Amino acid sequence: MDKYCSMSEDQSDAARQQERHYYLLSELQTLVKDLPSDLAQALIDGTVYEIVQGLLDIQHLMEKNLYNQRQKLHCEHRALKQDLVRKHRQSLQTCKSHNLAVLKSTQRAETEALDQRVKEEQRMMDEKVVAEMDQKVLDQQNTLEKAGVQGFYITTNPQEVMMQMNLLELILKLQQKETLSGSLP
Repeated sequence: MDKYCSMSEDQSDAARQQERHYYLLSELQTLVKDLPSDLAQALIDGTVYEIVQGLLDIQHLMEKNLYNQRQKLHCEHRALKQDLVRKHRQSLQTCKSHNLAVLKSTQRAETEALDQRVKEEQRMMDEKVVAEMDQKVLDQQNTLEKAGVQGFYITTNPQEVMMQMNLLELILKLQQKETLSGSLP
């Protein structure tokens, strides 16, 4: 009996997966049909490829700069922690035994304060990175919209941004294909 239930559930799962497959395939076909026909026209002279490549280059430079800023902050934090540990060791070596409890309490407070400062500075840096990346997306959308590339407009809607990212990926793949075949002007 259990064997029968298991086979029935497997068939039901397979049927659901098949149904989902057909649904997703239909949705993808609809998306492809809905791709603006103007996109092909916009790609003809290669200007859009150049714009997209320029935007990509600028984005990579910005990402590298933000990464370097974050790494620099991380190194500064590590140096601060090492200095504090060194200072604490020196203080412990010269401390009189009757002051040891007070010194350890003070050092614990200093360590916690530094940890809190590091955590806050890292949070602020991460927020800065996210804000700059979000702004870069808006700048790219604006540039592509002004260049007349259909499908691009300023939006923060995650689904629309994802669609635009997929459109950019498609443009880059077309550019790569044309470059490899030598048919790009």
